[in-house]
Amino acid sequence: MIDLARKILFHDKLRLAITLCGVAFAVALVLVQGGLFVGLLDNASISIDRLDADLWITARNTPNIDFTNTFPDTYVHRVRSIDGVARADNLIVWFMRVSLPNGAQEGIQIYAMDDFERWGIPWNVSEGHVADLHAGRYVMIDDSATRRFGPFQAGEYREFLGTRMKIIGRTREALSFTTTPIGFMDHSYAQAVCPELMNRTTYIVVKLNPGADKDAVIAELRRSLPYNDVHTKAQWASLSRRYWVTSTGLGLNLFLTVFLGALVGVIIVTQTLYSSTMEHLREFGTIKAIGADNGDIYRIIARQAIMAAVSGFLLGALLTAAARPVLDRLDLKLHISSSFCAAAFLGTVVMCLLAGAISFRKVSRLDPAMVFRG
Repeated sequence: MIDLARKILFHDKLRLAITLCGVAFAVALVLVQGGLFVGLLDNASISIDRLDADLWITARNTPNIDFTNTFPDTYVHRVRSIDGVARADNLIVWFMRVSLPNGAQEGIQIYAMDDFERWGIPWNVSEGHVADLHAGRYVMIDDSATRRFGPFQAGEYREFLGTRMKIIGRTREALSFTTTPIGFMDHSYAQAVCPELMNRTTYIVVKLNPGADKDAVIAELRRSLPYNDVHTKAQWASLSRRYWVTSTGLGLNLFLTVFLGALVGVIIVTQTLYSSTMEHLREFGTIKAIGADNGDIYRIIARQAIMAAVSGFLLGALLTAAARPVLDRLDLKLHISSSFCAAAFLGTVVMCLLAGAISFRKVSRLDPAMVFRG
């Protein structure tokens, strides 16, 4: 019966090709959309994940790491005085305008601290030394800025809000969810460049002593800073990611895209298997006439569906792999985990089996006597 399933499926090679293309399209759409979704969410919290802090103190009701509000930078002294706190520093995350050599202006998201190295950011420095940032009006810019700023090199100058700053290095992988390029500069110079930030900060990052009671420290921080919010690293990363999913409709958009892709695949597979089944009703009738039951018939159709699913999935995975270099050039991160890939494969098999079930309904009511009719 397995041989019969294969022969029926490969009988019309053009129809088989259309089926595999339909399944591959659905698979590639799911993998690419899902991978981009996960990649974007990684960007939404990548600096939180990379920065070596146990707690984040924010202004009240700050929605995510990108959309910041300021509060007095002197609050950091209160934090440092609390038992269990190993160290605490101010962190500024702020949008600035950069004047380009061609006269245009672009936005950049600046991260500013007094001592980047002990907090572990920036994490992938390809040129320059992070320790030099505090020595003058210097800035490090991520390579992703090339798409907006054009080519730039260490040693060149750019104007940030009218202040001339020297580029002393480059980083990689410092990407924001909004695709705005990220740069790094010293905390005091960021305040000097932007008058709004004078004596202000946007975050206080906290590292706890080993063995410190985290809950007790958080309770004391909330008592000492009643007009601020205190989050653990995991909580703040989750809040930043969830903001983009719930407030922008990104999650609904992904669901609709995946649903439509799966629907297209189901329709194509259903049409192909149904047409193939109708053309081979006499063969199925013969099988039932010699004693096969509906279970045997369904196994034949299910075998066809699984072969289409496996072949289509492999083709879709190849299409996704081919798209990755193109997406990389557009600074779009495609993150496909093994668990997500396995879930997509299982979904593909289920999708094709459901499509085959529609064909089975016709064969299950087939009268074996039709084989003996002229």
